[in-house]
Amino acid sequence: MGNEYHWRQTVKIAIIVEGKTETAFMPILRKFLESRLQQMPKLDTKPQHGRIPKEDKLKRVVENFLGKDGYDAVIALTDVYTGTKDFKDAGDAKAQMKKWVGENPQFYPHAASHDFEAWLLPFWSKIQQISGGNRAVPSGSPELVNHNNPPSYRIKEIFEQGKRRSYDKARDAKRILEGQNLMEAAAVCPELKAFLNTILSLCGGELIP
Repeated sequence: MGNEYHWRQTVKIAIIVEGKTETAFMPILRKFLESRLQQMPKLDTKPQHGRIPKEDKLKRVVENFLGKDGYDAVIALTDVYTGTKDFKDAGDAKAQMKKWVGENPQFYPHAASHDFEAWLLPFWSKIQQISGGNRAVPSGSPELVNHNNPPSYRIKEIFEQGKRRSYDKARDAKRILEGQNLMEAAAVCPELKAFLNTILSLCGGELIP
C-alpha cells in the first residue's frame, strides 16, 4: 500500500460487505475519516446480503468494480464466523480471499474476527444502556471472543436479557456506534485498525500507530 492515489481529486473505493450491519457502520467510518483526511474518498458499500462471494465469483466481482465501474481500490470485509468452517481465523480468511482474487495490487482483503460485532464490544456500556441488560462485558480481547459463541450472539443475549426488544443488527449497530470514538475500538481490535489503515493509506492519511 502507499499513497499512490493521493494525487487524484477523489479516491473511489468499493467496500464489499456481508450485509446490513456493516452498511450501518459507514456513517461512523466517514465521520472518523473526516477527522483525519484532507480529501475524503468516495466510499461505496457493496452489500452481498449474505456472505462474501468465494473463489472465482469473488475474483469476477472485484475485477468488475476495478474495470467497468472505475474504482481505484476494492476492499472485501468478511466475518471469520460465517456459519461455516471455511476460515480458521482472520489471517486465514484474508489469505484465502487474496488467493481467490489472485495477484491484484488494488484488492485489499480484511476480516472481522470473529464477526463484525467484535468491533462493538469495546462500547459495552452503550450496549448495556440500549439493551437494558446488565451482563458483564465478555472477557479478553474483543477479536478473540469464542468462535462458537461469537460477539453477535453475546449482544443478542444481552438484548434478550434486557427484554426491551430483540437485537436488530442494522438499527442497533448504528445506535451503539453513534457518538463513539473508533480509535477506542481500534486500540483493542487489530483487524479493525488494519482495515482503517488501508483506507487511510489509500487516501494519503496518517496511519494509526
